Parts: sequence; structure tokens; C-alpha cells
Amino acid sequence: MNEDIGYLPLSGITVVEFSQFLSGPSAALRLADLGARVIKIERPQTGELGRQLALHHSFVDGDSLLFHTINRNKESYAANLKDSGDLEKVQKLISQADVLIENFRPGTMEKLGLAYETVSKRNPKLIYARITGYGTEGPWVSKPGQDLLVQSISGAPYLNGDGDQPPVPFALSIADMFAGAHLVQGILACLVRRGITGKGGLVEASLLESMLDFQFEVLTTHLNDGGQLPNRSKLNNAHAYLGAPYGIYETEDGYIALAMGSVVTLGELIGCPEVAAYTDPASWFEQRDEIKALIANHLSTRTTQEWLDRLEPADYWCSDVFTWDEMLNHEGFKALNIIQEVKRAGVDSIQTTRCPIRYNGQLLTSEKGAPRVGEDNASIDTEFRL
Repeated sequence: MNEDIGYLPLSGITVVEFSQFLSGPSAALRLADLGARVIKIERPQTGELGRQLALHHSFVDGDSLLFHTINRNKESYAANLKDSGDLEKVQKLISQADVLIENFRPGTMEKLGLAYETVSKRNPKLIYARITGYGTEGPWVSKPGQDLLVQSISGAPYLNGDGDQPPVPFALSIADMFAGAHLVQGILACLVRRGITGKGGLVEASLLESMLDFQFEVLTTHLNDGGQLPNRSKLNNAHAYLGAPYGIYETEDGYIALAMGSVVTLGELIGCPEVAAYTDPASWFEQRDEIKALIANHLSTRTTQEWLDRLEPADYWCSDVFTWDEMLNHEGFKALNIIQEVKRAGVDSIQTTRCPIRYNGQLLTSEKGAPRVGEDNASIDTEFRL
């Protein structure tokens, strides 16, 4: 029997989302991309705080472009959770849901009467999924779970930038995105378990634990090499624990990236005997900066394409370093078909990325844009008999 590829793997799953900003909404978005129905619980009138969190001060129809991006393909149910009538409606909705997602500070859901222990009694099959900043125990529990703050505590900024620079954070919300992805992994595992046992469960992730897991390679090295701290290259650093030539180098007309590879082979391919003279692999780390200086000086004499023409046929790991314009116009990017348009009634369509997962060869796209606050109250009240 052939499986209907139009039937997504999470079709029939209902998710109730109590979350804001990036980590929780990103987890719910991925479930929506995979076919789940996501109902976002928001404050009446103002909605989720993330509606006003804008990058580059970009807004569309009163909501930030970021909100549109991360809350597409969802429904909005406006409820004042401090009002007993609204709270009872939301409790009834949860009792009919498969998954609940929340990313408030520890204790918030408990104060609202929506703790795991409480709602799971009404719905034993519910998968209750929670993201916190720093876990639920310890001295950091009440700290703001904000991406830059978590990155800073995790030590990750000491991996970026060159050796003579101060700590450099990642210029992306990586703690939020990884925590959201980890929560989805836990939810999917719990859905499989529920299919076997019939029971739901509690799934938890934190921004800090996700950042620590993200660094597992280098943290494991640190824990097993006598506790040596990261040692960044002073020149063209791209990985504090890797030797030359690893890094990005300026060429006559742009840049070229060089990954792991033999320094000797590189020197021969680019015609630089001074580089090829470093025949001891140990020197590629111990004398990393002086080797990189030689490479950088030599690569600056020709164009990126000239170097690629020498290195790529020899299967030496290298790459262009594209700007977004260069990437977006390249046939390699176009072949991915990763840009989609989403729509909200009465508003021009918004271009954004699609889900990166493919299912049975099918791209997971949806043109349903982010909802307005409370847009779906009437239909949800009727359908779930709230």
C-alpha cells in the first residue's frame, strides 16, 4: 500500500502553545511544518510580546516581521488567563490537545493553575513540553532566559573571533533555536512512547543546556586534556581547537574558506614552498599563526576563482565565501527551492524560508501566515465546545 505523501506525519496532532519570542514558538513552528495543528494562546488585544520584537525595525500589519516568520501556519486564541472564565476555556482546550508547549520563567504556569501535575490529571495522554533559560534548579533559575546572556554564561564567545579580540558572541539566536529543536526531538520521542504505552509525559529543555550540548566537541576536549582553555588563532580564527589552514582568507577580489587539510599539500597546490615546508603535522597547530600568515600573504595575490581552480580539482576542501546576494543568485541555492511566500489576509505576501525537512520527497511548505490576535477564537470555541 502506497502512503499518501500529502498526509504529513503529524497530521491529526493538536498543539497548544503558551510561548513567546523565539525558542518556544520555533518549536511549535517545526511541529506545524510537520503537519500538527498549532493553537497559540495569547493576551487579548496585545498578543504575545514577540509581536513587537523586531529586527531592523521591520513591521508588517502591526506585527514584527520576525513574528510573522516564526508564527506562520498557526492559529491564535486570545485569552486572559487571570480571568476564571477564559482560564476554564483554555483548560478544556488543553484536555483535548496532544501537546502543550511553554517557555515562561519557572513557576509562571504553576501560578496560573496550568502546571504539568495539574493538567496531566485532566489529560493523561498530554505531552507537556517546557523550555527554560537555565533549568528548574540552581542559583540561575530566575535569571532572564535571553540568548546573548545564555551564550555569555556558556563560554561560547571565547571560541569566536581572533585571539587578540575580546569574547565574540554568535550574531544569531542560536541558544533559542537549538533549545527549540531539542524540545521538538523530545516531543517526537514522547509521541512515539505514547503510541506504545498510551501515556503522555513531561519534556524539558533549557537554553543553557542546549548551548552546552552545542559545544560538546570542544567541551569534551577541555574535560579530557587537562583543562586547557580555548586558544584562538591570532589570525583568521575559525576554530579554536583546529590547526592551520582552517579559516577564511582574503584573496585579490574576495575571500576563500579553507577547511581541514594537509598544509604540505596546500603549499604545493598554491605554489608556496614556504608553506609546504611545514611537514610535521604537530606544527600545524603549534605554529598555526605563522603558517596562516604565510598562507594569507600568498592567497592575497590572486583571485578567489583562480585558487578554487587549483584546489577543487585536487579535492582540497575549500569554498567561496558568498555574500547573501551572491548566494541567493547562485544556481546551487535556487535548486534548494527553500524560499516560500506566506500570506495574511489584506497584506502583501512575505518571503521567508520553508521547513528544511523533506517528507517522502515532498517540500514542507504552507502559505498560511501568522494570525492576528484572537483571530480563531470563534471557530475554536465552537469546534472544541469551550
